[in-house]
Amino acid sequence: MALAPLAERLRPQQLDDYIGQEHLVGEKGVFRKFFETGNVPSFILWGPPGVGKTTLAKIVATQLERPFFTLSAVTSGVKDVREVIESAKRQRFFDQRAPFLFIDEIHRFNKSQQDSLLGAVEQGVFTLIGATTENPSFEVISPLLSRCQVYILRSLEEEDLQKLLDRALQKDTELQRREIEVKETAALFRFSGGDARKLLNILDIVVGATDGKVVITDQYVTDCLQQNIALYDKQGEQHYDVISAFIKSVRGSDPNAAIYYLARMLAGGEEPRFIARRLVILASEDIGLANPNALLLANACFDTVHKIGMPEARITLAETTIYLATSPKSNSAYMAINKALALVEKDTTNRPVPLHLRNAPTKLMAEAGYAAGYKYAHDYENHFAELEFLPESLSGTRFYEPDLQNAAEQKIAERIKTLWKGKY
Repeated sequence: MALAPLAERLRPQQLDDYIGQEHLVGEKGVFRKFFETGNVPSFILWGPPGVGKTTLAKIVATQLERPFFTLSAVTSGVKDVREVIESAKRQRFFDQRAPFLFIDEIHRFNKSQQDSLLGAVEQGVFTLIGATTENPSFEVISPLLSRCQVYILRSLEEEDLQKLLDRALQKDTELQRREIEVKETAALFRFSGGDARKLLNILDIVVGATDGKVVITDQYVTDCLQQNIALYDKQGEQHYDVISAFIKSVRGSDPNAAIYYLARMLAGGEEPRFIARRLVILASEDIGLANPNALLLANACFDTVHKIGMPEARITLAETTIYLATSPKSNSAYMAINKALALVEKDTTNRPVPLHLRNAPTKLMAEAGYAAGYKYAHDYENHFAELEFLPESLSGTRFYEPDLQNAAEQKIAERIKTLWKGKY
């Protein structure tokens, strides 16, 4: 029989054995009050991987001695949700206390799957416990979120990691069979990144890498983990932290930082096409009219990455990243469309299009004045004829404001000013 991973062998069964999250499980923490009163609302645990979300959910159910149903948002559909709801209803028939339904990675449930939970939560068929690495404000539908408390779990501190390491060495029977000496812990804790599961997995790796006595030093840990541990988790919260740093480095015109975060993503196995898509967005949002060639290069990069794949795609991604980072920046197009959308979304007057801008395909429409007075720009000097193009009530409204801090848009501003004689 295969031995369970160390992280599973050491999973605590009661709150007193739980390490970390003192703000929730400490003497005055809300989870202590759950056990004192027995009153537990539906709640969502939000935090990075490996900080004890699943463990905390199981402890609540175990210590309160209630039935515990589980679903994985990765593999479960609406049919599975309905089956669990029916099981929970049958359970309530025999037991007045609501069972718990734990949904791991609840942010992966789509709207229809989340909708299917609403009625059962409202009726108290079960108490919902969700776990997510993503901000529930964005990933959980509002009606469901409003019926749940959200508790934030934090990455483990070094003190917590030390306690976890000590417990593993003192309590785990398999580790006790080995002679293990811990001389240094800096690398262990650095590679774990505040993730308890990762720390215990690393310990499993370094102990299993040799027979006989194990002497844990920073160098030994580093050597053991050369290919075994990914410092970048493309499925977890760090995915969003690193891509955010990458985007902000390009926007901030720092090619060195941008290349560093690009390397972090590639080394961690990020999908190159995802990075290429972000570069296309950056070219439009942050460089825009200051250097329109940026969008052409980003699109070429996107196509190239699709055609050639890794490892060669890293060169194209690097070239485009450096080009975008070192380009002049302008978000004028981004701001213009946002400003226009903001007006359109709240504007309920359905402003009529000026008659001279409308087509007149029928005689009746022509007689009604459609297209009358329209001037074909190419018939006039400089291909410009002064007309009112906005609805009359919006005449003179500015959505696009040229960014005068870059040469390209200075020319645009000068041309607009000359053509429109100060109107814009």
